[in-house]
Amino acid sequence: MKVEKVDVVVIGAGPSGAVASSLLNKQGKKVVVLERETFPRFSIGESLLPQCMTYLAEAGLVDSLNSQADALGFQFKNGAAFEKSGEHTFFDFTDKFTEGPGTTFQVKRADFDKLLADGAAQQGVTIRYRHTVIEVTEHADFMRLIVIDESGETYTVEAKFVLDASGFGRVLPRLIDLEKPSKFPVRSSYFTHVEDNIDDANFDRNKILITVHPEHPDVWYWLIPFSDGTASIGVVIEPEKVVAAEREHQEILFDYINQVPNLSQLLKNAKAIAPARQIKGYSADVTRLHGERFALLGNAGEFLDPVFSSGVTIALRSACLIAPVVNDLLDGKEVDLAKQYAEPLKQGVDCFKTFVTAWYDGRFQDVIFHKEQDPQIRQMVCSILAGYAWDTSNPYVAHSERRLDVLAKLCKEYQ
Repeated sequence: MKVEKVDVVVIGAGPSGAVASSLLNKQGKKVVVLERETFPRFSIGESLLPQCMTYLAEAGLVDSLNSQADALGFQFKNGAAFEKSGEHTFFDFTDKFTEGPGTTFQVKRADFDKLLADGAAQQGVTIRYRHTVIEVTEHADFMRLIVIDESGETYTVEAKFVLDASGFGRVLPRLIDLEKPSKFPVRSSYFTHVEDNIDDANFDRNKILITVHPEHPDVWYWLIPFSDGTASIGVVIEPEKVVAAEREHQEILFDYINQVPNLSQLLKNAKAIAPARQIKGYSADVTRLHGERFALLGNAGEFLDPVFSSGVTIALRSACLIAPVVNDLLDGKEVDLAKQYAEPLKQGVDCFKTFVTAWYDGRFQDVIFHKEQDPQIRQMVCSILAGYAWDTSNPYVAHSERRLDVLAKLCKEYQ
């Protein structure tokens, strides 16, 4: 059997795969992307953070996003709004501590992912759709992959380096035994797209709306408007709180929406335009983010929780961190994957993790709904919500757990 030899195999053509392959292709590396699905295909993670725009620009993919956003129904986004038992607050991402873009888009992921993959292909990246990696073996100087193509034929590829950008497919963690349980509790999400028909003149379509259940503060909802009058809606909940017997996902979702006055009023005229879906137990972790000849990007490594829309940002950050390291390795330079990739990536992931944990235990909810907020601290927190979780000049990034805990105690004390 003929063996194909390339510099880099990227598993998955989603956002991290498109960005990483674009960056390596720009350096003249022979890159092949193997994608199990055909694009466009469904994915969640529809509300981008402004930090994403920096990474897309680095890969030469931001101009096509800006130019095609309106045609694809993507919604301009400048912040996040929060609602809890009649209390309302919001963050304007242009009023933040860290320099950089303060606006982005809320996107339909099927079209967004295809736009990025098409952009990478136009730059010269080879993308093979409906090619599934079924076996991987590590060798001293290369990785060997067994792949099934769209016709069912099997072939072999040897790559000097492999990047797993397969997202929830988690190809390398499954095939070379890297998976480990997440420390986050198992949660389910029920979600769909609707023609929202929102007639409230005060509703701000430029922001994601996150709503907390009035009786269960660990149950929350997203409402992500798009510019064409549709929206993504969903609820995140621990499975044991759901009475699911003999009920369709859509019935469960709208039952929970109707338990919250602000959402039930906003969505009183909504019409579902897609079947409701459920994802259960999506939080994931791994024993390591890299080996001598591979690295895990984005959700293939660790996925936290959708509450602050950090997934795509982490994915793109991982792509932009790993690409120059792999390029240097292929050029024969000494690299340290731990110090140059895993540790810097983990720094921002851990910051997000602090805020996700504090959301569910109530501390961060106490902070954002506090009546009297210091403007400078608010800007620092806003930067993290905008995706700038790697800016260590921000004290709430550099010392996220300690700073947030102290802030939450003060807010609790003086509420």
